[in-house]
Amino acid sequence: MTEPIAEAAETEDAGQFRSVEDQIALTLDAAVRPRPVRVAISEAQGLLCAEEVVAEHALPGFDQAAVDGYAVRSVDVRTAGQEPVQLPVVGEIAAGSRQPRRLQPGQAVRVDTGAPLPTLADAVVPTAYTDGHQAKVTVHKSVPSAGYVRRTGEDVQIGDVAVRKGDTIGSAQVGLLAAVGRAKVLVYPRPRVSIVSVGDELVDIDRTPSVGQVYDVNSYALSAAARDAGAEVSRVGIVPGDPKRLREIVEGRLLMSEIVVVAGGAGGSAGDEVHAALSDLGNIDMTRVAMHPGSVQGFGRLGPDSVPTFLIPGNPMSALVVFEVLVRPLIRAARGTRNPHRRIVGARLLSPISSTKGRKGFLRGQLLRDEGNGEYLVQPLGTSGAHLLASLAEANCLINIDEDLTEVAAGEQVKVTFLAQRA
Repeated sequence: MTEPIAEAAETEDAGQFRSVEDQIALTLDAAVRPRPVRVAISEAQGLLCAEEVVAEHALPGFDQAAVDGYAVRSVDVRTAGQEPVQLPVVGEIAAGSRQPRRLQPGQAVRVDTGAPLPTLADAVVPTAYTDGHQAKVTVHKSVPSAGYVRRTGEDVQIGDVAVRKGDTIGSAQVGLLAAVGRAKVLVYPRPRVSIVSVGDELVDIDRTPSVGQVYDVNSYALSAAARDAGAEVSRVGIVPGDPKRLREIVEGRLLMSEIVVVAGGAGGSAGDEVHAALSDLGNIDMTRVAMHPGSVQGFGRLGPDSVPTFLIPGNPMSALVVFEVLVRPLIRAARGTRNPHRRIVGARLLSPISSTKGRKGFLRGQLLRDEGNGEYLVQPLGTSGAHLLASLAEANCLINIDEDLTEVAAGEQVKVTFLAQRA
């Protein structure tokens, strides 16, 4: 089921449309965060921490050398900056050594980076400050007390919060969890999102379309967009326009999803059939949102768990824009992200652009940076046609045009939404 390229009722009164802001608020109100689960820290990357991780061990757990050198009492080398100081080297401590060693006044012990300091040593003289001899070392530069030493608890003290609830667990957080001895951590799992494509005209990409058939773009593109937003995605694929079969599949997905997206479920008689097939699963609000592309859409909370369900246009370009504006923020909110929206910046328009009266435009653009003054510049891509998917692949932003504007001249300032950057 596809949406007509030219959206209908372009001249309808704006009062018959719901604002984009109201539709976003309606959908975000349905955000439900999955219950926390405890996972191995090796599996926690990219997830939000669901607990305050309190350190039960200090980091470092003992005084240790910060550099290769000689453990000394700082008082014994205090005059080394004026004249060289010689100290007998009475041993060597390697990193990982568990054998205790005591330093006497006027002595030095050779140490590797990370090695525990001997008793009474309060500083490490870097090898570069010495002649490097192993039996009797000559020190040419003094070091202060605690110089080149990592003190016990310098990084994290017992009782400190190592990782806070709501923090995204990245590589540094995984390392810190390991450093404080945590093998597992409580996290919010990725929300499960099911993507369904509806349409008798659709064929999968491993088949050759016949006359009147098209490849299923939406289930692949929207699945990728959902993964980019941080979801665990189930690409259901193509569902023919048989109402009974569609209802059965969606009903099944409601039991194993936090969000369901049905592409091809809005607009025209095909959208009416989808709405009718799913309406007994819960109330679906079919409406026209004051945006383009993708104004015709539906949203409801279906099934016994009131799962947020989107019916969005079948046109791939419109489907991706609706997903970006409405579905992505819901996924981010369900993950627990503090700000579910992408960054918006001001930019100077490099070419004139037109937009549909009474609707907020989300038009494709290439965001640039003026190397001279650091100003953001934006070049519109393609035309405002809803079918131009290729230009979206080149875009790194969406140009946001207010509802009351139909023309914006080159040189004027516009707001743009960053999209994911290509590597």
